[in-house]
Amino acid sequence: MSRREPPQTEEGWYVLHDFRTIDWDGWRAAPERERERAIEEGIDYLRDHEALTDAEAGGSAVFSVLGHEADLMLLHLRPSIADLDTAERRFEQTAFAGFTEQTDSYLSVTEVSGYMSREYFEGEEVEDTGMANYIESRLKPDIPDSEYVSFYPMDKRRGPENNWYDLPFDERADLMSGHGDIGRDYAGKVTQIITGSVGLDDYEWGVTLFADNPAQIKKLLYEMRFDPSSSRFGEFGRFRFGRRFPPEDLGAVLAGEPVPTGDDHPHAGTDTSHGEGSPHGDHGDETSEDESETVRDVLDEEGIYAGQPHGEDVHAMVLYSEANPDELADDVSGLRGNFEHYDTHVKTAVYGNLDGGESAVVSIWDTASAAETAGGFLSDLPGIVARGRGDGDDGFGTMGMFYTTKPDQREAFVERFDTVTDLLAEMDGHDETDLLVNRENENDMFIASRWRSREDAMAFFRSDEFRETVSFGREVLADRPRHVFLA
Repeated sequence: MSRREPPQTEEGWYVLHDFRTIDWDGWRAAPERERERAIEEGIDYLRDHEALTDAEAGGSAVFSVLGHEADLMLLHLRPSIADLDTAERRFEQTAFAGFTEQTDSYLSVTEVSGYMSREYFEGEEVEDTGMANYIESRLKPDIPDSEYVSFYPMDKRRGPENNWYDLPFDERADLMSGHGDIGRDYAGKVTQIITGSVGLDDYEWGVTLFADNPAQIKKLLYEMRFDPSSSRFGEFGRFRFGRRFPPEDLGAVLAGEPVPTGDDHPHAGTDTSHGEGSPHGDHGDETSEDESETVRDVLDEEGIYAGQPHGEDVHAMVLYSEANPDELADDVSGLRGNFEHYDTHVKTAVYGNLDGGESAVVSIWDTASAAETAGGFLSDLPGIVARGRGDGDDGFGTMGMFYTTKPDQREAFVERFDTVTDLLAEMDGHDETDLLVNRENENDMFIASRWRSREDAMAFFRSDEFRETVSFGREVLADRPRHVFLA
């Protein structure tokens, strides 16, 4: 039998899953001052590693693990094995480590393979910007902002009847593509980090899944069980499941108290980026549910769609670019082709400023998490710049207002916008409002309006001038306007 063609691989960051049990008897018997010191040093260690004080890039997180085999999982991603080695040994120097035992661990490395893109490994430049960004995100992933995690190792079967490694390359590639189609159906619901571990640990791959709804992880894996890549060729190790918590809540975890103790977010106050700052620019503060409902109520009275208050909203990620609009549109077209594989994607387009200023890249999704994920790819587009909120405080943020005009009423709509802009310039709390036009459909308009406070924006939405503008819009618009709270 001839030797089968192995897919080429490229490696990125190294990954350590460090599973720990707590010596509960020893913890309960320890003097209070020893427990306090252990908690303090444990928090310092976890906080420092999440903040990447030990490395230039990577990510770290801590999870409370359910079940009898572990109590905690420390997850580290670092550029080198040496970085992981140092992180693991530094933990052992803390007083908290004396109350734990490492019951299991898993060492692996992020990777991309030739199943994904042959041209990438043939030395050719990957012209598809979306694919290039996707490859980069696989090699240097962020730890997702999700509450739940599931980790398991796996192999490809080498049995007498079903041997993955005896299949021709093209057949393996087709099976992997079909397997990936299932995962894409869960975009925005489940995020994965796939790592290779041949020669590093007992299995061939490690799979780490993140979600805010634990049932979505179960649904994804259940559906994949019926895919031939799993049913015929997959072999799996032990599954471990946990909840993320912020380092500051270590004491609450050890005390058996509910976590998180502060903000509802599982790791409030932490930053899991690569150490390069937020990739999404400045999009305004998130609006609380009660505040959003109030804005929606006012807009709904005028017949304007502003989303639903309990999760059915669409979410818009908007970034601004100083790049050449034609080049920007070409790059966005490549990304959009990849986004369209996902059911949660609504639209992605480039909007040009009528005044010749920065262009806006607008990407609309069914879920906030999908919009944020898209923002990670969009942030690598050329010429992306952050947009400030003016001289005020942090501000209410941005309302994205989308209008589709009747073709013969486009000029009338633009003239009306100029009139409203003059009015807004005199209103307290108004920072800036821009009218931008979809480069692929001149009747598709996007208005970005930024305000210093929610009250300032509400004052405009309740004004007679706004009502008159809405009334005018009914005559010139092709469909109902939609106001979207930006992600």
